[in-house]
Amino acid sequence: MPETPPTPPTPTSPQQKVPVSIQEEMRTSYLDYAMSVIIGRAIPDVRDGLKPVHRRILYSAFEQGLLPTAGYRKSATIVGDVLGKYHPHGDAAVYDAMVRLAQDFSMRYPLIDGQGNYGSIDGDPAAAYRYTEARLTKLAVELLSDIDKECVDFVANFDDRLQEPTVLPARVPNLLVNGTNGIAVGMATNIPPHNLSEVIDATTHLVRHPGASLDDLIRFIPGPDFPTAGLIFGRAGIEAAYRTGRGTIIMRARMGVEKSPGRGEKEQIVVTEIPYQVNKARVAARISELVRDKKIEGIGEVRDESDREGIRLVIELKKDVIPQVVINQLYRQTDLQSSYGVINLAIAHGRPAVLNLKETLEAFIAHRREVVTRRTRFELRQAEAQLEIVEGLGVAVSDVDLVVKTIRASADPDAARSALMALPLSGLEAFVRRAGRPQSEIDEAKKKQPYTLSERQAKAILEMRLSRLTGLEQDKLATEYGELCASIAQHRAVLASPALLDDVVVMELEEIKTKYGDKRRTEIVESDAEILDEDLIQEEDMVVTISHAGYIKRTSPKDYRAQRRGGRGRIGMEAREEDWVTQLFVASTHAHVFFFSDKGKVYVKKVYEIPQASRTSKGRAIVNFIGIEATEKIAAIAFVPKIEKGKFVVTLTKNGQIKKTELDEYENFREKGIIGVKVDDNDQLLYAALTDGTCDMLIATKNGQSIRFPEEQVRPMGRSTHGVRGIDIGEGDEVVGMVVSDAARPLVLAVCANGFGKRTHIDEFRIQHRGGKGIILIDASERNGPVVGVKLVKDGDEVMLITDRGQTIRTRVDEIRETGRNAQGVKLMTLDDGERIVAVERLAETGDTEDGTNSMVPPSIPPSELN
Repeated sequence: MPETPPTPPTPTSPQQKVPVSIQEEMRTSYLDYAMSVIIGRAIPDVRDGLKPVHRRILYSAFEQGLLPTAGYRKSATIVGDVLGKYHPHGDAAVYDAMVRLAQDFSMRYPLIDGQGNYGSIDGDPAAAYRYTEARLTKLAVELLSDIDKECVDFVANFDDRLQEPTVLPARVPNLLVNGTNGIAVGMATNIPPHNLSEVIDATTHLVRHPGASLDDLIRFIPGPDFPTAGLIFGRAGIEAAYRTGRGTIIMRARMGVEKSPGRGEKEQIVVTEIPYQVNKARVAARISELVRDKKIEGIGEVRDESDREGIRLVIELKKDVIPQVVINQLYRQTDLQSSYGVINLAIAHGRPAVLNLKETLEAFIAHRREVVTRRTRFELRQAEAQLEIVEGLGVAVSDVDLVVKTIRASADPDAARSALMALPLSGLEAFVRRAGRPQSEIDEAKKKQPYTLSERQAKAILEMRLSRLTGLEQDKLATEYGELCASIAQHRAVLASPALLDDVVVMELEEIKTKYGDKRRTEIVESDAEILDEDLIQEEDMVVTISHAGYIKRTSPKDYRAQRRGGRGRIGMEAREEDWVTQLFVASTHAHVFFFSDKGKVYVKKVYEIPQASRTSKGRAIVNFIGIEATEKIAAIAFVPKIEKGKFVVTLTKNGQIKKTELDEYENFREKGIIGVKVDDNDQLLYAALTDGTCDMLIATKNGQSIRFPEEQVRPMGRSTHGVRGIDIGEGDEVVGMVVSDAARPLVLAVCANGFGKRTHIDEFRIQHRGGKGIILIDASERNGPVVGVKLVKDGDEVMLITDRGQTIRTRVDEIRETGRNAQGVKLMTLDDGERIVAVERLAETGDTEDGTNSMVPPSIPPSELN
């Protein structure tokens, strides 16, 4: 067996040493230190919302009589008194705490009325305490109210010479109203300030309805109310803090846009409110640094015009800069948007605890009930003691002759007091009747005949002035007796009835609200405060061009205006024989472009993500730009100005499957693409367009069939579906294209592989039911060959025909004869033996206008152009 360690010897003298475990000693000492910091320094009490140093500052000022009606006194007086009597720590700790209590940008409702330099929102420190002066504010007095009525416990100070309160009576729910922050050992607290009126409304509601839910309380307290005002974005963080005691609140500065005086059309951003605990001077310096490093464009100057009237930080903008873009950049890169991490940690029942909103209010209500109960008991004892004195005086005045005779016959005061206590008196009934008391009390007074005085009563009679014997003074005694009886009855009723006790608590809270309540300063904005990349991009129109070879770019419209001044020019890119522009549209930088692959996948990009290039540049390959998979190729491109309700994406496959999906189904797109339509293995996506739900569809097949039907015949379906049959194609046939009706382009151009084609008015194609065989589009005879494409055109358009040997021809639509449906068509292009046309594209540019200039395609591009 292992040896038993020897038992440490019992100390018998101060010099004897006792061995102890160093691990145990360190653990015990550290825990003692940690609890001392938690309970005695860093964490506030949930009842009065104060840390010990704040409580001692207020109590010391109260003891010195520094009430709001008194004059100011040097801060050094208060600091010295607190150090010498209650707080054995450094003077800086006490003065810094007192300074914060006086700062209207730190405290929602300051508790110290300071005179002198108490620091600034720019981070300037307060003047030394020998220069500043202070006294209590009116609200601070409410925290100390009734402290002399035995309503809170007192303990000995650090040297056992004096007594100090463990908590203040606190008529104000100060923990929530003014908030606090502190770092202890292993824990921290960070509680935001709130509006006094809102907190009191919630408190009174909880007093009246103890079963109220957190949702009920949140209706009264929508969120924090910071002394520096500003904005709170979103309610999620607020609700999390109120429900769990922890949450993150997003704060923003309030900024407005004004015209710059004397600077023409230039504008300026003006910051009038900043987030809580943000240093204004540092914000201004940070903005200047970002401008200098070119991390924020468009700012010309930053200057601080703040004065006694309030904050005014002016940010001058350069010409043609959109203010909202700069504002979003300021929010993202400076403390004009910051977060407040709520940790509602406080001392409750002698232990630190993270409390939710209801638990915090319940702790304050329990404290107020205890304070009112103890105060009522004190006032009851005082009233009963005073009633005894008044009753004795009243009886003595009623039998004044006998009392005076007895006193005159006494040798000294002690003998007179003894004689009065032995004297039988009969004036109680008359005195009670004179006081106007009910008959039951008068009858009770009769039973006390003869009436004998107590020692306290006899002493009071001997000290009574002769003026109390006048009739007026006798009436005053009777009135006072009646008031004391009523007061005693009221006190006893409050102590006996929890409902009456709550009435007193609510009444006093309502008084505080009436005296000190004010309007909310901080505005709560419902929307989320997340700043997207899009918010940092200036919204402006861009010209987007897509080429036949699959290149894409965006260019400023200013480049085109500069090119078009001299007359005939080319839109899109520099002319190349092997490539040309097939699509061009003018769109906002915030618009979307949908890229559909032949496998039914859709990739979504914003216009501002498209590479910007010069007018003559080729651009960037679409397959590299969107990151398409190697097994896919782009089949269709659709321009979407805005994802919204009431718009649809229509897709068509080679086997004739058509599908219509509501546009907002594509709202949650991903970088790697999402399913746009389910496509079978033996099928592929051919066409996609954006519609409004009221268009007509015209589908064309390789064998020259076509069908036209209203869009309403295609019901909306989800993204991950196959769709429905658009046309019943025969064996060996397949869909080669589709057009969506466009009033501006009423002609259907059909092109065949052998170089023939025709244009026919769309009205020649009667409306049929979806899914049928259709009617003839063009005779796909041996001369014409199969149909390779179909487009909607109008006079003045130009088309490009492409062969399988890379030959191209550009021709005006006007040169193609308009014929009926059954016509063979005319020759569009002369081909060599074995050569075939494989594609037709309508050029995304117009010819010369009547005034001789070359006009650009208008910003509104119909859906039919998007294939």
